[in-house]
Amino acid sequence: MADLFGSGASADGYDASNIEVLEGLEPVRHRPGMYIGGTDERALHHLAAEILDNSMDEAVAGHAGRIDIHLEARDRLTIRDNGRGMPVGEHPKFPGKSAVEVILTTLHAGGKFSGKAYATSGGLHGVGASVVNALSSDLHVEIAREKKLYQQRFSRGVPAGPLAETGAAPNRRGTAVSFTPDPEIFGERPYFRPATLYRMARSKAYLFAGVEIRWRCDPALLANDDPVPAEATLHYPGGLADFLTDATNDTALLISTPFAAQVELDGQKFEWAITWLGAGEDGFFHSYCNTVPTPSGGTHETGFRQAITRALRSFGDLAGNRKAADITADDVFAGTAVMLSVFLRDPQFQGQTKDRLVSADATKLTEQAARDRFEQWLAADAARAQFLLDAAIERAEDRKRRKKEREVARKSATRRLRLPGKLADCTANDTDVTELFLVEGDSAGGSAKQARNRKTQAVLPLRGKILNVASASTEKLGANQELSDLALALGVRPGKDFRIDDLRYGRIIIMTDADVDGAHIAALLMTYFYREMPALIEAGRLFLAQPPLYRMTQGGTTLYALDDAQREELTETGFDRRGKIEISRFKGLGEMPPGQLKETTMNPASRRLLRVDLPRRDSAGADARRGVDQLVSTLMGKKAELRFGYIRDHAEEVLADLDV
Repeated sequence: MADLFGSGASADGYDASNIEVLEGLEPVRHRPGMYIGGTDERALHHLAAEILDNSMDEAVAGHAGRIDIHLEARDRLTIRDNGRGMPVGEHPKFPGKSAVEVILTTLHAGGKFSGKAYATSGGLHGVGASVVNALSSDLHVEIAREKKLYQQRFSRGVPAGPLAETGAAPNRRGTAVSFTPDPEIFGERPYFRPATLYRMARSKAYLFAGVEIRWRCDPALLANDDPVPAEATLHYPGGLADFLTDATNDTALLISTPFAAQVELDGQKFEWAITWLGAGEDGFFHSYCNTVPTPSGGTHETGFRQAITRALRSFGDLAGNRKAADITADDVFAGTAVMLSVFLRDPQFQGQTKDRLVSADATKLTEQAARDRFEQWLAADAARAQFLLDAAIERAEDRKRRKKEREVARKSATRRLRLPGKLADCTANDTDVTELFLVEGDSAGGSAKQARNRKTQAVLPLRGKILNVASASTEKLGANQELSDLALALGVRPGKDFRIDDLRYGRIIIMTDADVDGAHIAALLMTYFYREMPALIEAGRLFLAQPPLYRMTQGGTTLYALDDAQREELTETGFDRRGKIEISRFKGLGEMPPGQLKETTMNPASRRLLRVDLPRRDSAGADARRGVDQLVSTLMGKKAELRFGYIRDHAEEVLADLDV
């Protein structure tokens, strides 16, 4: 008994000494993706956004009127404001440490939790500044407060010394933060892009009319064709309406005057601007919460869409037009340019990178703020309101007509596609619930057909590896029977004739074996959809199934592991130690019993899917989109030397994770 409980040792080598405790900012450096979403270029610029958000919070709170952004070198950025300045006194809970040092070296330390120092803010969790400090090889903070100047320097989150008073500052106040992203985290060349920073600064100036942002960049950092100025003063008294006017300056418009307003409800602010674009023009919907961009949308966008749609329906109802009841938000917002900004007291975001707002009350509040104003705007010009209503009704009727055409095309395609062992179609027609599984070979197709839900799930087996469209000629692509069958099953025409509304299924799911060949087939299919049907990916309709590689059983307990790492983890944590764990490796989907395939990979209640995403088609996502184009061309294109160069440059990253 003493041996069992007294020593703390373990025969398998796993005991208390194996439990690591990360202190201070160590968790940030070990897992930066948890805090800034990764270590790529987007994550690098998120560091700048965190510091800029802190200065914007001072401006929105009424304590700062000016922010300076200076890109001194490709990897050195300074952001300065004329706000109150970080508190410099000794923190009561950390004797011997200034509040500045606590803010920059302690996670979840800040002045935005209680709402006393800031009514609304973009920084919520007290981790922004400390995360930037942890991921910077050098960070210098300078505070002008109470007519004195203070400075402190840090390296990778560690203070180089205490906060020091360095002189008088009789005519200054505020905080300046200069930092260099750490090459150990972001790679050898963690360079900022002037265009990305300038767009960030300009959007902040639009979002809060009371702030003036001064931009400065060393001219040597700008390319000859770079549209970014070396110096600029950004100040927009008209707020979002000014932005919309600039953004649509060279665009055909359906109406001459946008619907724009600013509303305050219970101390929370709502501002928007929306206009309708001419035929063929690309629209956009940019939303923000507390000046933080929310590219994935959220509850504030939902509330605004509901407000505009319901108000337009109400106008149609008052006008006696019964067709108004059929219009949806998609009919109303097709071809629109929208800017929406909300300032909430306690917003809830999805993740630290704050890409999506999930505050439950934001939907109701935003709709309440916008609907009455839009109804008044419609009533002020009946002819303009009728024009917008007619346009929405026309789109609704076109949508219903195309839906009927798809149903006819679906039945026709099913009749034409009578290929034994090919498409096993589902019985439902509603794209909200239907999905098509693309599987590897007839063997896997047979198991998938038995495991599927016949009402909502269709299965299309593919013969081995499809054509690599990135290196194939147009003639070869058009003559490929496998890809023709795939397009026919989807009910669409690839290339420039592709229409998302023609798609016969709500989800397209690539389901291949959990091995190298399966990954290659998935890559070929993703390349095909990216090159021939990018709108399908942009609509969030393409997914990767995640079949397990191992089945693990002990007594009555059965668990599944996606890979070797998860197998090892489940071996340690998923079972007790009183019996042998039986481990079987799936050779492929075709070898997996239909019941297990259904449970692990096809049943929506228990499966895991990865959605394939693309950067947005707007100025904010332009650089990332070009990066995707370049990567696809490099890895899948005709030039083997580019592929070899990529493998050579990134081989060490892979070898570091191999146990050889």
